[in-house]
Amino acid sequence: MNDLTRRGFLKYSGAIGAAIGAGGLSTIARAQEVLKIGVVYVSPVAEIGWTKQHSLGVDAIKSQFGDKVALTVIDNIFMPQDAERIFRELASAGNQLIFGTSFSHGTPMQKVAPRFPKIAFEHCSGIVHLANLGTFEAKYYEGTFVAGAAGGYMSKSGKIGFIGGFPIPDIVGPANALLLGAQSVNPNATCNAIFLNSWFDPGKEKEAAKTLLSQGCDVICSMTDTATGVQVAGEGGAWSIGYASDMAKFGSGKQLTSFVLDWTSDYVGAAKAVAAGSWKPEVRWDGLAAGVVKMAPYNDGMPADTKAKLKQLEADIGSGKVHPYAGELKDQDGKVKVAAGSVLTDDDIRGMNWFVKGMIGKLS
Repeated sequence: MNDLTRRGFLKYSGAIGAAIGAGGLSTIARAQEVLKIGVVYVSPVAEIGWTKQHSLGVDAIKSQFGDKVALTVIDNIFMPQDAERIFRELASAGNQLIFGTSFSHGTPMQKVAPRFPKIAFEHCSGIVHLANLGTFEAKYYEGTFVAGAAGGYMSKSGKIGFIGGFPIPDIVGPANALLLGAQSVNPNATCNAIFLNSWFDPGKEKEAAKTLLSQGCDVICSMTDTATGVQVAGEGGAWSIGYASDMAKFGSGKQLTSFVLDWTSDYVGAAKAVAAGSWKPEVRWDGLAAGVVKMAPYNDGMPADTKAKLKQLEADIGSGKVHPYAGELKDQDGKVKVAAGSVLTDDDIRGMNWFVKGMIGKLS
């Protein structure tokens, strides 16, 4: 079902709903029942980007379950008060499984979930878990470390530019890993960081990218829900790194790679578990090894041996041989945060609120 069709199923004021059904599988435990699932996107579904990747997870459910599922999809829900209302309405409407797809959906889901204890809630980017609220997340930092290494190999200035939506751990950590990856091949590399305080503001993102170019950054990575950073970098003759989707078509031939997010296993796995009556709230946090994070094809302009090194780096991170946050790591002020021979703990990674040495910018 395409987005135009979705818009034909308007069900909620100020939002867009969808009921999706087709095909069918017989492997669901309660095969005679139609599983009702609600999904809330933080932004509109575009050709690429964060929400696009979540829509592919929804499509995978549709493909797996066929006419044994009824999906209601609501997009462009960012404000917490709107999200709480939508989650409550989806729960009241009989949906058995409800997905939230943004960090900003966290508090609304935590308020609504306890009121509907028999409904399973799944929150992407969530950090709070309840009896009927599970979370799933990607190890973005693994992708940015590899992408940063690509930037380190190809940058002439040694200056990487980073544009983030918000200065939250989910974004600060990957920004740090981007620089650490670059420093793994060029110890003198630095990274200028700018936060937009928005996930979707192409105009503001364009200005941020131009600012980074003017500061001498010749590799730009943008963690927002648009391809603007990739596009502006390409137009300015700089390399770029895409986020969530492969954005090569927007990069004027200058995208080095993208770290692509594949949520298919999270969506389909949760739906199967609810259908089978075996769902339990879990904390899922996967990366390169599980295929939730994937690297898009490396730019044809990169030397073959560089590509080979990056592929090996992917494998080494996936196997655990290389850890992006291996010590010694210092913060911006030179204070040792991770001692040599140690690695940052998972809890510290997920709560990262400090910049590594070489980052230029503020977390406010």
